Amino acid sequence: MTFTAIDFETATSFHPCSVGIVTVENGIVVDEFVTLIQPPNNLYNPYTIQVHGIYPSDTARAKNFLQVFPEIQKRLQNRLVVAHNESFDRNVLAKSMAYYGLDYADLNIASRWECTVKIYKAKGIKPTKLSDCCREMNIQLHHHEALSDARACAQLFLKS
Repeated sequence: MTFTAIDFETATSFHPCSVGIVTVENGIVVDEFVTLIQPPNNLYNPYTIQVHGIYPSDTARAKNFLQVFPEIQKRLQNRLVVAHNESFDRNVLAKSMAYYGLDYADLNIASRWECTVKIYKAKGIKPTKLSDCCREMNIQLHHHEALSDARACAQLFLKS
């Protein structure tokens, strides 16, 4: 199995404050990438801070999405992409790209990604939150930390 798993943590709606990406080649993790991302004006919704524990002070000196995008692009372009609740992460990527004038079509990836929520729901796992699926499949997780979530998603996809 060859694919890339991705997870975004967001500051507000679709503006990311962190991304984790795990690249798998023939069933083996060959690359991991994680970085903080400064959202526009470094603004956060207090609720999202409670979820992931990332604060404006953490991203005050971080690169913005446009500056981080080359690292994202080289890991996603022409790849099978997997996410847990793919519509959320896909939306974050697509809307962030549009915000910065980037064309999603240039990535040459599917308009819908593989989704471990859908895969595990079809297997009868309920509920299908990442933490629940990981507990069921005995996968280590530090939930709402982008790289840990991407690693867990990759492991879930490999076990599917």
